[in-house]
Amino acid sequence: MLFNSFEFAIFLPIVFLLYWFVFNKQVRWQNLFLLVVSYIFYGWWDWRFLLLIAFSTTLDFWVGVQLGKITDARKRKIVFGLSCLVNFGFLGFFKYFNFFVDNFITAFDSLGYHVPVMPLKIILPVGISFYTFQSISYTADVYLKKLKPTNDFILFAAFISFFPQLVAGPIERAINLLPQFNKKRQFNYEEAKKGMQQILWGLFKKIVIADTLSGYVDQIFANYQVLPGSTLLLGAIYFAVQIYCDFSGYSSIAIGTAHLFGFTLIKNFNYPYFSKNVAEFWRNWHISLSTWFRDYVYIPLGGSRGTLGRVILNTLIVFALSGFWHGANWTFIIWGLLNGLFIIPTILFSKNKKTESTSFILEILQIGFTFFLITMTWIFFRSQNISQAFKYFKLLFSKSLFTYPVQHGMAMALPLIIFLFVIEWVRKKNISIFQPTVMPVYIRWSIYLIMVVTCLAFFKQNQAFIYFQF
Repeated sequence: MLFNSFEFAIFLPIVFLLYWFVFNKQVRWQNLFLLVVSYIFYGWWDWRFLLLIAFSTTLDFWVGVQLGKITDARKRKIVFGLSCLVNFGFLGFFKYFNFFVDNFITAFDSLGYHVPVMPLKIILPVGISFYTFQSISYTADVYLKKLKPTNDFILFAAFISFFPQLVAGPIERAINLLPQFNKKRQFNYEEAKKGMQQILWGLFKKIVIADTLSGYVDQIFANYQVLPGSTLLLGAIYFAVQIYCDFSGYSSIAIGTAHLFGFTLIKNFNYPYFSKNVAEFWRNWHISLSTWFRDYVYIPLGGSRGTLGRVILNTLIVFALSGFWHGANWTFIIWGLLNGLFIIPTILFSKNKKTESTSFILEILQIGFTFFLITMTWIFFRSQNISQAFKYFKLLFSKSLFTYPVQHGMAMALPLIIFLFVIEWVRKKNISIFQPTVMPVYIRWSIYLIMVVTCLAFFKQNQAFIYFQF
């Protein structure tokens, strides 16, 4: 079920009313209800996906219970290893099996040997990368004794399948979210209002900005070989904004929806395009995934301890894995490695910390340069294969870069992009224009109404979120 669909517009109010007015007597009944509606939400795409998430949930619940009982270090390692093996095994099979088969065949073909192996027609379960990482983080924290295992299967299953963030995150940690399922939840009007504001802003970013830019991005990337470099630059910028509005839009809707049910999710985006370097960008982009790799890969590898060469190697490993997490394509791996390479200067000059305050002019220059670097990496992310990416770059950085771009939605796209960055800048600087003390209520509600009408005017059915494919 898509957040930006008529089905969800009917589903959410019904679930909200039943949750607060029928199942509000006991926490266990609320959790059971959330589990049922989450499975309905997830099974809306394909009911067969439910079997996989149910199996993973049952396994990791059992693993958690066993880790709470077993004291022998070797046995605990075996039990935790079982969780990793099964979960990553499922993820590897559904997401990467054909990738490895194709590369295996290509490698032998280059040596003159034909391997009679055919790729399988595998349907990728929606959100498998997200709930797998969330489930693994639970068993990892229990194994490391950072968290006590739960003995309540309903509570744990509701945590794994919680529908607002099930399909595309944020990837929640059990330390943050699991205790919220264990305490009495009461309706809070202010939290609900905050949630509705986030949902509306998320829908606006997705429907009005991301989906509008999507058409122009598709046109440019489909016809890049006959377009001037100036238009290809526009296409890269359009995609940078599209993927941000698409993904952060989903996160805003997820976080806002969770607020409606009394839950607080991790902030997944923190104005990343206003970052002054690439390291800062990755502290502000897809925060739940970045911190997951930091805590469960980077730090166990040694983190920032050890020699400079080791720190750089750890960084490149993490970003290569992060790229591979996004999809079974070499373009994603190169995209990840490029981001890792762009972080190396901040490591060499000890700038991989929170950036210091600078003059406004210098800040704008740093932000502009960082946005340019990130936008260039997005070309690999958006391209179908490496060959297309390199051809795109070759044509982009040609003499035609200095020509006037072919009209590809500039009259519509550029005002939307400017509007987005102005609003984001105001929000980043904590200028609370929507506070009652700043803006009269009738103006605020007029803005809300305009946003709703605009979303309805721009609405297109079946516009899936980009990160559903991951």
